[in-house]
Amino acid sequence: MIVALDGTVLLVAQPDLQRDLGADVTQVQWTSTGYLLAVAAFLVIAGRLGDRYGHKRLLLIGVLGFGAASAGITLAPGVGWVIGLRAAQGVFGALLQPATLALLRLVYPADRLGTAVAARTSAIGVAAGAGPVLGGVLVAHWGWRAVFLINIPAALAIAALTLAVRTPVPPRTAFRRFDLAAGALLAAALAVLVHTLAGVPDHGWTGVRTVLGLVSAVAFAAGLVAYERRSAQPVVPAVVTRSVPVMASMALLLVTSGGMFGALFVATFFLQQGLGLDPLTTGLRVLPLTVLMVLGAPAAAAGARRFGPRRTAVAGQAGVVLAIIGLSRLSPDSAWPETGVLFAVLGAGFATVMVTATGTVVGDAPPGHAGVVGGLKQTAMNVGPTLGIAVAAGLMPLTSSAVAAPAEPALAMSGPAMGQALMAVAALAALGLVPASVLPRR
Repeated sequence: MIVALDGTVLLVAQPDLQRDLGADVTQVQWTSTGYLLAVAAFLVIAGRLGDRYGHKRLLLIGVLGFGAASAGITLAPGVGWVIGLRAAQGVFGALLQPATLALLRLVYPADRLGTAVAARTSAIGVAAGAGPVLGGVLVAHWGWRAVFLINIPAALAIAALTLAVRTPVPPRTAFRRFDLAAGALLAAALAVLVHTLAGVPDHGWTGVRTVLGLVSAVAFAAGLVAYERRSAQPVVPAVVTRSVPVMASMALLLVTSGGMFGALFVATFFLQQGLGLDPLTTGLRVLPLTVLMVLGAPAAAAGARRFGPRRTAVAGQAGVVLAIIGLSRLSPDSAWPETGVLFAVLGAGFATVMVTATGTVVGDAPPGHAGVVGGLKQTAMNVGPTLGIAVAAGLMPLTSSAVAAPAEPALAMSGPAMGQALMAVAALAALGLVPASVLPRR
């Protein structure tokens, strides 16, 4: 929850941060991008370290470090300090995220794991939905630094609970020293990929920077694969990559999160620029999505127990695809109940896929490798949204507008442009039907 809340709260605080620190738009963007790059680069490595040194220990280090970095940001004298400390936050955030999933695997038996995963998904949904509202209140009364200040007591409370709760001892697996070269290749591949995808809205898919970035990411990934094949102790063990349920769940989470966030990216611009709605009204239009994410998670866990992961995931993925196609057909004459229903279906479908795929990832993780699997899962959930937004933004032409300064082009949001972008996002989400169809029947 603390990570999800931090991300959505910051979105509201960025304009005030820019004014207070005299930052330009690029610097403000890097307060988010720097965090995202650090998280994406270190998630799998953090999971590997958790498998070796204990997930409870990694969770404690991660949450205390996250809180300490937040405290530093509240005292930052300039935007450079904020960017650097946000990157540090990303590293500590990477430490704690895989640990939470691994600890669920240790604490809950297989027949109750789905309920625990559903509760985790609901908590993330509540935090993400409450973030903009809480951020608005904090910024209005105490300024942008207050949104980081609230992380400190939350981090201390989580650390205290971590120390107080006893967890079973995980099975020991053979572990040699950590391979720094493999870790560096993995971190470089993920960081370059995320950075390249984040730049697609500015440079396009055919831009020189995009092409060079994608080629570099592929080169790092190829180097990692070649190195891992010769390694006695790979960062991602072969027993993990050979697990069909685990790898299918990763692919499913990647494209589903891409479809979800790509659709939200386009729809938000359409509601504000196409329909002229203010941010609050736009948030209310999208509210059914958050509500159904929270309410749909327990229902998804029950569905997975009754119908099995495969049928549940396929149904949820179909709902995501159909909702995005429905959003692509919206027009300025569309009534608010229509958009509300579509966002509700999108939220319910996304929650269903999240709970089912996450439960499969955690439940089918090879013994002793829950941390690595958790890191891969969180990596998919970080890369997916960036990919979805890149797919959508790459089809939305950039034009100058009266709203933006000449040097800051805004996205033109006509009906045809929205429909084209959303159909591409729907196609991305539809790819998830393939991995969903190979999940376990029971």
